[in-house]
Amino acid sequence: MAKISVLGAGSWGTALSLLLHNNGHEVILWSVIEEEVKMLREKRQHESKLPGVKLPKEIDITADLEYSCKDRDLLVLAVPSPYTRSTAHSMKELVRYGQIIVNVAKGIEETTLMTLNEIIEEEIPQADVAVLSGPSHAEEVGRGLPTTCVASARTKKTAEYVQEVFMSPVFRVYTSPDILGVELGGSLKNVIALAAGTADGLGYGDNTKAALITRGIAEIARLGIEMGAKSQTLYGLSGMGDLIVTCASVHSRNRKAGYLMGKGYTMEEAMKEVKMVVEGVYSAKAAKQLSEKYHVEMPIVDEVNKVLFEGKSAKDAVMDLMLRDKKMEAPVISWDMK
Repeated sequence: MAKISVLGAGSWGTALSLLLHNNGHEVILWSVIEEEVKMLREKRQHESKLPGVKLPKEIDITADLEYSCKDRDLLVLAVPSPYTRSTAHSMKELVRYGQIIVNVAKGIEETTLMTLNEIIEEEIPQADVAVLSGPSHAEEVGRGLPTTCVASARTKKTAEYVQEVFMSPVFRVYTSPDILGVELGGSLKNVIALAAGTADGLGYGDNTKAALITRGIAEIARLGIEMGAKSQTLYGLSGMGDLIVTCASVHSRNRKAGYLMGKGYTMEEAMKEVKMVVEGVYSAKAAKQLSEKYHVEMPIVDEVNKVLFEGKSAKDAVMDLMLRDKKMEAPVISWDMK
């Protein structure tokens, strides 16, 4: 049994606290929001974000960050990506040397283009930082539906420890040494999911979505490989797997926000309607900046940025994608005979 604190009591943090409790661990669930702590203590469920998923009384729910970090074997950082740096900064003096922090959020910081693991390592240099990612909606993990993820860390020992802590009969965990690939796949897929949702909102069909998913992973892989990630990671669970579920699932907040924009909502209206942090909106500008920095063509990312921040209509964005110059699907493949 491990002593674990889950920092962030949104839908994902709540679902993981239940998973870890069911795995036999001693769990603290922390939120910075006093009203959220009060609601979780009284109702033993997150009424707005994860209704119906009951938390047993053994899970300790608190707003005390020092209490949550002290004498814990593992800290799970589950706050939305825009708050990763500020939360990590608050934790800095509370984390002992070598303490394992598992980041389970997905995103890229717009101002620095840093991944979330890089942010945590910068803010808390004494920590041993790992990542857990993959196709894993909280609504299904909270209900105990079979799910598979990837744990990655700087060392095999840490990755295997995280694997052991989280693995269960309904939550299978693989390990990977490619932290960058795992993080990029989880972050960039949210931008593509906005495009897929927008196509749904416009009334387009499965053909359109399949094209966006397939060409989307091609964009993610081009950028990731140029940055040093491994193609096997980007075409695995934390890349292609997460992209498929985020583009297709009714649980996906990014797909839902895109769907609403396809129906004519502005970005601000769509985010307000979703009522949760839409990570793809925060990652879209960073993805575009990375594509420019590494000279990688990412037309879907470009069009998403134009819809989000330049007032371009979603329908025109899809049309411009269709009318791009003729291309080979895989330029690295050549004909034996020309």
